Amino acid sequence: MIVSRQGLVVWFHQMKHVKHIKKYGHMVHVSKKLKYAIIYVDQDKVDQTTTALHKLSFVTRVDPSYKPFIKTEFEEKVKIEDKELDYKMGI
Repeated sequence: MIVSRQGLVVWFHQMKHVKHIKKYGHMVHVSKKLKYAIIYVDQDKVDQTTTALHKLSFVTRVDPSYKPFIKTEFEEKVKIEDKELDYKMGI
């Protein structure tokens, strides 16, 4: 069974709190310099997880990823069949 997941960017004050953030989802990346972590959670539990993370004292903000809502199937502007190709244009 494939579960749809969504990423959350969690900003925090100190690196020692990373182990507490791991409890809320699957941690993918942690930036020591900018002090943020990227975790993935089930899409139906995103609201619950963000409210739980906001209640923690060491979390400054939580940003959701909008990737699941972006259209990833693109259409061609002009079909290749309709466009005339002139290969001798540069000669």
